[in-house]
Amino acid sequence: MAGAEGEAEAPRLSELLDGGWKLYEEVENTSEPSGSNPVQVKVKRGMKQLEEALSMVEQLDLFSRNEELDEVATADLKYLLLPVLLAALTLKQVSAAQRLEHVQKARQHFLDFLRRCKDYGIGSFHMPADGEHAEATPTEAESDSPVPVPRPQQPDLIAMATQRQAKIERFKQRKEAEAKLAELRVAVDGGSADDEVLREFYLLQVRRWITIAIEEIDSIDQEIPILKRMDVLKQSPAQPPQPRRPPMKPFILTKDAVQAKVFGAGYPSLPTMTVDDWYEQHRRKGCLPDQGIPQSAADVDAEEREREEKERREEEEDEEALQKARDWDNWKDTHRRGYGNRKNMG
Repeated sequence: MAGAEGEAEAPRLSELLDGGWKLYEEVENTSEPSGSNPVQVKVKRGMKQLEEALSMVEQLDLFSRNEELDEVATADLKYLLLPVLLAALTLKQVSAAQRLEHVQKARQHFLDFLRRCKDYGIGSFHMPADGEHAEATPTEAESDSPVPVPRPQQPDLIAMATQRQAKIERFKQRKEAEAKLAELRVAVDGGSADDEVLREFYLLQVRRWITIAIEEIDSIDQEIPILKRMDVLKQSPAQPPQPRRPPMKPFILTKDAVQAKVFGAGYPSLPTMTVDDWYEQHRRKGCLPDQGIPQSAADVDAEEREREEKERREEEEDEEALQKARDWDNWKDTHRRGYGNRKNMG
C-alpha cells in the first residue's frame, strides 16, 4: 500500500515541476507586457505549483548534506531547480507596494539553491553573503561614538577587477552551457536520451542557473537599499507647504528728481520715486529699522508742513533763477559780444 502511494506521489511531483517550469518559460519568452493580467496569472499559477512541489521535496527528504552527487538519482536532479525557478517567478511580480518583500523572498530562494549546489559540489563559486549579514556592521569605534563616523569611500581597484573578471567567466560558462543544452534538448524532448544524457542535461541546467542566481543576487543587493529608502520617505510626514508671499510691485529708485522725470517719461507704467522720497515715505510711516514705533499724527502733520514749505522755497528760487536768465537774454540782445571790454582796444 505504501509502495502504491509512493508511485502515485512521484508523477504528481514531476507534473508540478514540469508545469511550473513550462509556465516560467512562457512568461520569460512572451512578448506581452509583464504587468498584463494574462502574464501575472501565469506567474501566480507557476509559483503555486513550484511551492507545492518544493514542500513535497522537503517532506520526502530527497536531498541530504551527507550524500555525494553521484548518490543522487538522475530523475531527482531536476528537483534541485525548484528553489531557483520559484525565485525567478517571484521576481516577475509587478506589485510596487510589495516589491521589497518580493525581492527579499527571491533572494532567500536563490541562496537556498546555491547552498544545495555547494553541498553537492556542483560548480565553483563563492557564496554571497546571507541576508542577515549582507549589510556592513559598524566597527567597535563607530558603535561607541554617539555620532556616526563616515567611512572613507575609496574604490578597491583590485576587488573591482576581480569582480569584473568573475562576471566575464560566469558569462562564458553560461553561454557554453546554453549551447550544450540546445544540443541535448533535442534528444531529451524526443525521448531518445539515455540515463547518461539526461544526467548531463540536468547538471548543465543546474550550472546555468548558478550563474543566473549569482547575478540576480547582485542586482537584488543593489535594489534593496533603494527600496528601503523609498519606504522611509513614504512613512515620513509631509512638510506643510510654505505660504506664498504676494508679488511686490516693481518700482525704480532714482538719485534725484531729474532722473525720476526721465525714467517716468520712458516708463510711464512703472511708479517712480527718488531715494529721498522713498526714505521719507517710510520714515513717516515708522517702517524703518531704526524706528521703534510708528510716529504720531502730530509729528506727521509737522513733517508735512515742513516738506510743503521746503517745496515752496524751491519753487520761489526757481522763479528767481528763471527771471535772472530772462534778463541776461534780453541784455545780450541789445549788447553785442565783447561789449565793455576796454582793455584791448586800440
